[in-house]
Amino acid sequence: FDLEEFQMKRVIFLFTIVLALAIAGRAQEIAVGVTMDDFTLSGTDGGTHSLNSLKGKNGTVVMFLSAQCPVVKGYIERINAVAADYKAKGITFIGINSNSTEDFNWVKTDADQNFKFPMLIDKGNKLADKLGASVTPEAYYVDAKNVLLYHGAIDNDRSGKAITEQYLRTAFDQSLAGQKVVNTRKNAFGCTIKKIAAQ
Repeated sequence: FDLEEFQMKRVIFLFTIVLALAIAGRAQEIAVGVTMDDFTLSGTDGGTHSLNSLKGKNGTVVMFLSAQCPVVKGYIERINAVAADYKAKGITFIGINSNSTEDFNWVKTDADQNFKFPMLIDKGNKLADKLGASVTPEAYYVDAKNVLLYHGAIDNDRSGKAITEQYLRTAFDQSLAGQKVVNTRKNAFGCTIKKIAAQ
């Protein structure tokens, strides 16, 4: 019995399990280039809305947001500015709240006060789980055919004081110009979505 060999095999085995779990976790995330399935959710306006009923002629941003997250609060002005700038260019924004800790009235009040686009409620975080969304704010930009072109952060600075990369605006500009989006994935940062565990 070779103890050193046994320990080495054990380390390799454990590493393999960790790697497999990491890959499985990423497999739950919609990949760039894949078509986002249509979805239907209730809105804070009392209506029921689908991706296809709200999408823009040149694309749509599905933005996971929160009523309580301080990072989202720091992004409100920037989110509204980019949404307004590109609405005229045929790109619409859809807000999604998947937080189990935020009730309807709280989300509605926050949406009415802070955002100028529809806010939908993702009960049971089913859409967040399907797309792989984990934080707020987190953006998914799809083209007119709902093909995912960009997923991740809005820009590279949560404070807004030292922005050097406008990831979302750059993706819009490249797509609208008929070019390929160069940076298709930038890790979103913010508050963890407060999810209900899978049944």
